[in-house]
Amino acid sequence: MRSLTKMLAATAVLAPLALVATPAYAEEEEASGPIDVEFTIAALSDYRFRGVSLNNEKLAIQPEIAISHESGAYLTFWGSNVADNGGDDIEIDVTLGFAKEFGDITADVGVVGYFYPGASGLNYGEILGSLSAPLGKGSVGVNIAYAPDQNNIGGQDNIYWGAFGEMPIGETPITLNASIGVEDGAFGDNKVDWSFGADIDIEGFTAGVKYIDTARSFGLAGADGTVVFSLSKSF
Repeated sequence: MRSLTKMLAATAVLAPLALVATPAYAEEEEASGPIDVEFTIAALSDYRFRGVSLNNEKLAIQPEIAISHESGAYLTFWGSNVADNGGDDIEIDVTLGFAKEFGDITADVGVVGYFYPGASGLNYGEILGSLSAPLGKGSVGVNIAYAPDQNNIGGQDNIYWGAFGEMPIGETPITLNASIGVEDGAFGDNKVDWSFGADIDIEGFTAGVKYIDTARSFGLAGADGTVVFSLSKSF
């Protein structure tokens, strides 16, 4: 409850800032459109990262601020409550990246830092990359994340690679989605995770339901198959 309370407090601070900032940037965008700011707040029945629960299969509150430039550069700040980590039980991810379209292919590269206030011994970084392309009205893609050797992840590296896709159902507000990934190194021994589900747009909100499971989890806590429900809103 302590971590969830702190996350709600942080969200209460961030939300007004984002709501104030967005119109200002919107006015600027009408003139030149160089920068866009978006704030998203999500509530989930479980915080699953690559198939594994990071908050003991409990409610998660996840705010995000995304700042993007017309050049393709972007910066995001994302947070969530997590299970007891000997600190403030909050995760903050900071991602700096660049996305560019090459014909029908969208390439996205970046770096992300995972930070745990009060438990800095858990902080680590990754290099990210993905390629995606349209498929009918939907899209498919592949992604990879590589964490170089770092003391905070046991002095070894970690690699995760996977595929993902989504497909809207006709003219309905429903979009199907699926993903699969393999992780090997500091956080897994060829651990496989997958998911499939659907999102539905309802009056400006996005409601989601997703089944998430893992194989070769080697007894990891919170790696059993589960259904995760979510509700999010972007401003």
